[in-house]
Amino acid sequence: MSEKIKTLLNDTVREKIDHWMKRYPAEQKRSAVMAALHFTQEENNGWLSDELLEAVADYLDMSKIAVYEVATFYTMYNLKPVGKHIIEVCTSISCMLCGCDKIVDHLQKKLNIDFDETTPDGKFTLRRVECLASCTTAPMLQVGKKYYESLTPEKVDTLLAELE
Repeated sequence: MSEKIKTLLNDTVREKIDHWMKRYPAEQKRSAVMAALHFTQEENNGWLSDELLEAVADYLDMSKIAVYEVATFYTMYNLKPVGKHIIEVCTSISCMLCGCDKIVDHLQKKLNIDFDETTPDGKFTLRRVECLASCTTAPMLQVGKKYYESLTPEKVDTLLAELE
């Protein structure tokens, strides 16, 4: 293993990837690419640089383009720095019909950012996402693994205050 990989993928990340690779036949270790990207992102301030993507590719003996294809296809991988809290607002039809536009406008004004931007203090990144499967409690958003449902501008203000 190269020193570059050792530097970019610390012992903890490599151990987690190795553990995950045991689930697959040795010749199929590339099947661990999604987990490898997740662990790498988790250890690197929530985002994946080109250098980190290349290190994952080298570690899994994959082509760099194959790793880039996975990282760019799934929205869970961040290819640029993100805020401490990623606010993902559902803008699909159910949420739209229940007023997500008001929530989006409120968030954009309150945070002074648009979708796919991060506040200057690095606390919040705002994203638009498709269906988070909470249609009966629309409008809604997700921060981390937690859902916030039946939103109003007041509930958003309370949430932002809690996240501060």
